[in-house]
Amino acid sequence: MHSLATPRLVATDLDGTALRTDGTVSSRTVAAFARVEESGAALVFVTGRPPRWMRPVADAVRHRGLAVCANGALVYDLHTERIVESHLIAVDALQEVVAQLRANVPGLAFSVEYEGGFAHESDFLIGRLDRKTQNVVCADSASLTSRPCAKLLALHPGMGPDELLATVHELVGHLVTATHSSGRGLIEMSAHGVTKATALAALAREHAVEAAEVVAFGDMPNDLPMLSWAGTSYAVANAHPEVLAAVDHVTAANNDDGVALVLEELYT
Repeated sequence: MHSLATPRLVATDLDGTALRTDGTVSSRTVAAFARVEESGAALVFVTGRPPRWMRPVADAVRHRGLAVCANGALVYDLHTERIVESHLIAVDALQEVVAQLRANVPGLAFSVEYEGGFAHESDFLIGRLDRKTQNVVCADSASLTSRPCAKLLALHPGMGPDELLATVHELVGHLVTATHSSGRGLIEMSAHGVTKATALAALAREHAVEAAEVVAFGDMPNDLPMLSWAGTSYAVANAHPEVLAAVDHVTAANNDDGVALVLEELYT
């Protein structure tokens, strides 16, 4: 069933994959993560989430391990709660991307994720987690693009995410790397070439781990680079069709502890 015996590194997405739909980590999944670490393997959370959304997850896993945040732009130490590595979008690229998208896609609203906070335009509808966290400010476009950021987000009220992603890629794909991870028309952009896979591969090299020794789990298009890079890839049953088509294996849905099911089998 598995293409490797006991992986030396486990990489998992959080929302829609290891987390339940309500954002919680089940006790079964917490126990499975502990089993991975007790075996001596590395556990890395690889997420589109910014560090400021990581506190509940860090608490649930007892502040163990590293997290690749913001789709690869930031590496975050869960123990110290500090960013240890950054790959940011430069100001000139950021301003050019916003200008091109605003000129060609009417109706877009923008927000940016910095290393230490989040800013959004007044018509950008922020989500539940942003309403609950600190360092969230409303700003105009000139302020948004005045300093480097980890992630630029573009929200459209009417377009679907796959259609919008194709449009963004055509317009500014030479300036940033774009993806999406939700069911709404929300596109996430990182510095050009920065993905979950690039950050995970760098961490693996630091641990002298080969891609063939990695098992990865995901559910959305922003997970595809990581799933393609890892030696063994799993989608949860609730994953996006493109993800289901790209992986080696499919496990149970996130609400049915699909990640834990596999880890229990791999780390007996």
